[in-house]
Amino acid sequence: MKLVVAGKGGVGKTTIAGTLARALSRSGHEVLAVDCDTNPMLGISLGVGGERTEALVAARQAVEAGEAAHQPTAAGMVEAFGTDAPDGVRLVVAARVEKIEPGCMCCGVSPQQLLGELDGDRRMVIGDLEAGTGTLMQMQQGAADLALIVTQPTEKAMQVARHALAAAELREIPAVLVANRLAGEADLELIRSTLGSQLKIARAIALVPDDEAVANADREGRAPADAAAGSPAVLAVERLAERVSELARSPVG
Repeated sequence: MKLVVAGKGGVGKTTIAGTLARALSRSGHEVLAVDCDTNPMLGISLGVGGERTEALVAARQAVEAGEAAHQPTAAGMVEAFGTDAPDGVRLVVAARVEKIEPGCMCCGVSPQQLLGELDGDRRMVIGDLEAGTGTLMQMQQGAADLALIVTQPTEKAMQVARHALAAAELREIPAVLVANRLAGEADLELIRSTLGSQLKIARAIALVPDDEAVANADREGRAPADAAAGSPAVLAVERLAERVSELARSPVG
């Protein structure tokens, strides 16, 4: 299964993506996590740390500098420019290099094209998209099996979620709305009332509570799966992983 995680910057999109990848891997799935952001932070949420995340970016930049070989295939990129994260997750950074070569897989392919090239038949491919809706809007019809649209109870975040849900529907990508950082029933009601009929696009709504343990993990640069294991928000994402696993075992369309 290929799934993408989208939403406004700052809503916890990358934290959700990293925690979900860890949970899916622990449940027995082979997981490839693809950081599609030009400011890659998924490695931190996965637990590889900032230094190793920066090293992945440097590996891509080494091709541009002529210090490393080009990779003509998606599988080659994963092998050459990836790293192993905790719980068996494989992480690759799909950041663009400055000198674009359109015919080269590792220098001229956009994150959405890379996601399209990767095999999702026998593993979970999780693409943490750049903040906003740009990458999602550039994807082809059916390019992913599922889109997780992350929002929080703020006007700006919900407006981005509205556009992301519409973009997923237009591209025939089933969507699940992830309502993150909920302080109570009033927050959920605000999301329901603001998005209104747009919620009909989503197959389900996953609820993730506001959680100080996760906020502390983010401040410390640690993965919630390590620093906040068993906390309410992490448990909620683990339940989301169970739902994703169910969808992977049956057609999502």
